[in-house]
Amino acid sequence: MRVWIATFSFGVILAAVGCSTSNTTTTSAPSAGADYVLTAEPAGALPVGEARKQVKHDDEVTLVGLIGGSSEPFVDGMAAFTIVDLKVPYCAASEGCPTPWDYCCQTDAVKDNIATVKVVDVSGETILSDARKLLNVKELAKVTVQGTAKRDEQGNLAIHATKLFVEKSQ
Repeated sequence: MRVWIATFSFGVILAAVGCSTSNTTTTSAPSAGADYVLTAEPAGALPVGEARKQVKHDDEVTLVGLIGGSSEPFVDGMAAFTIVDLKVPYCAASEGCPTPWDYCCQTDAVKDNIATVKVVDVSGETILSDARKLLNVKELAKVTVQGTAKRDEQGNLAIHATKLFVEKSQ
């Protein structure tokens, strides 16, 4: 498996892709993250792959994806994680894959269909609280994020998110 390293400030390791889909239901986030969580999914969200092709540095953007892309898509101690385009299949746990969110079956598909999400405060600083606790999310949760696009020299896409809508797997 070929490992892709994102050059964003927190050095998230990006991996590969897999094989299935999941059912989702809307849930609410804990009150600590309420300032960042939307109660309704925003319309017009771009899939991650399209956003990577179209969005420029500092564009305001809304995009949708599943939390994943590596065996550890969350950044410990920060409200930051990676998301993958919904069109990229992941391996199902029922197929014997212990970490379906790492997309280990489709290495090449992830690199063009992944983005980093950093939840930021009003001054643009990444929130120093674990996203799993702040937003009540886990791997393979469907999220729609709104914020400002940031590009690095390699063309990697990060979203400095100010609002998120979260759907969790059942």
